[in-house]
Amino acid sequence: MTDSGPLPPGADPDKASVARMYDAMLGGEHNFAIDREAVAAFTAIDPQVRMLARANRAFLGRAVRFLVDNGVRQFIDLGSGIPTQGNVHEVAQAASPGARVVYVDKDPVAVAHSASLLADNPDAEIVDADIRRPDEVLSSPQLRKLIDFDQPVAVLMVAILHFITPEEDPAGIVAGFRDALPGDSWLALSHATNQDRPDTAAAVGRLYRSRATSPVTARSHEEILGLFTGFDLVDPGLVHVPVWRPDPHDRVPDNPSEYWVYAGVGRRSG
Repeated sequence: MTDSGPLPPGADPDKASVARMYDAMLGGEHNFAIDREAVAAFTAIDPQVRMLARANRAFLGRAVRFLVDNGVRQFIDLGSGIPTQGNVHEVAQAASPGARVVYVDKDPVAVAHSASLLADNPDAEIVDADIRRPDEVLSSPQLRKLIDFDQPVAVLMVAILHFITPEEDPAGIVAGFRDALPGDSWLALSHATNQDRPDTAAAVGRLYRSRATSPVTARSHEEILGLFTGFDLVDPGLVHVPVWRPDPHDRVPDNPSEYWVYAGVGRRSG
């Protein structure tokens, strides 16, 4: 993808895409000038934004490895974004060959690049769908082909629910997926918070409302914790993203609240 090339069908040329912005934060190549300009504005608000994006991506990898270690071989990655390094299928299948992964996104660039990447992988698929409609995601042929709901499933909602407004009922969306899961299934989630750096969160919210395809709604620790209703959190609970089960080589900051994203993993209750 280049700036001189045409936008894919369905892309809004006048708005930065949240998927392409995240790709740009991670140093990817599948983004446009409009996305990079929005990331530059984000960086002016919080110079650590790229470090935060990398920390969130690292949490995803640690969570997937933890889940594989706990017997999970099926993953549904909601709001999966544009493929980059350390994709869920790469991490899961390296740890357990044959692990099955279904990605879900509605961004045209994310869907197109995911389809290209996964073309030769029989154990991974991309679903072009909106996570706001769990029934459509769960009934999709691609998901039904790979996911066996008689076996444990991990649902990943990493840095996606803060793009769901209160009116769109994020707790109801989580419940829609939770209620379809068999016992011994899991939820891994990360979410921006307004609790530690409220002025930063508010400024970023204004930026996304004015320049991006989706607004951002940062939430309190209590509100994010409520999204785990029906799941029992594993240690260390809901914590700042770099301190969730860090690997030995990971940098653990002296002040974790600089990373204004909470993360946690929970097992389905009952």
